[in-house]
Amino acid sequence: MTFTETTNPWITHLKPNPSASLRLFCFPYAGGNSYIFRPWIERLPKTIEICPIELPGRGFQLKSTPYRQIEPLVKAIATAIRPYLDKPFAFFGHSMGGLVSFELARFIRRQYSLEPVHLFISGRRAPQTKDSKPSINDLPQAEFIEELRQLKGTPEEVLNNDELMELLVPILRADFAVLENYHYTPEAPLNCPISVFGGLQDREVELEKLEAWREQTIGSFSLKMLTGDHFFIHSSQSLLPELIQQIAIRS
Repeated sequence: MTFTETTNPWITHLKPNPSASLRLFCFPYAGGNSYIFRPWIERLPKTIEICPIELPGRGFQLKSTPYRQIEPLVKAIATAIRPYLDKPFAFFGHSMGGLVSFELARFIRRQYSLEPVHLFISGRRAPQTKDSKPSINDLPQAEFIEELRQLKGTPEEVLNNDELMELLVPILRADFAVLENYHYTPEAPLNCPISVFGGLQDREVELEKLEAWREQTIGSFSLKMLTGDHFFIHSSQSLLPELIQQIAIRS
């Protein structure tokens, strides 16, 4: 199936390329949208068709209610992308997107007996590791915004804009609830290779929790540390697509 045959609000068709040999589905961090992958358009070769996922509450899904649990979110994504799994596909996810893409890969394996040819995880601890940080999704507004400020993922001018924050806070609360309500259920490791990227200055994800992704595959595993904090996806927006391309070619 090609993206010109139907309109799918879950997938932003930045550059449809039916002749590509690989579809790369990309999943954003908490509060993020498909726009963060726009710089990748010109940095990936024509052999890779980039398919950013638009989560409810933003972009083409602005009027849809964001999910607060990962299970129904993953099921909805799987249903939306099922027609486009007719050629080799890979998943890339940063932070929350990494967890979503992992659980999506397991769901697709259970439901459709399909797996991605590669799973790219960025800035997210392995799912079986423990998170010692307290929940923030239900904090009072002022405290919640201060937590966002400490994470450094939301520009200061946005944090100080009451109208923008009125729109953004419900999305962020829901996304953090997805993460904080998550409970890992052991399953057999994936067959596909897993490549993990981390930020050298990231204080949110420890190195050993990135390395723990090795347990989630019987295929090959690689870990690459890049310059930047938790949102190195932006500071490394030139390097990341290049690394993904190199790894995808070798796969």
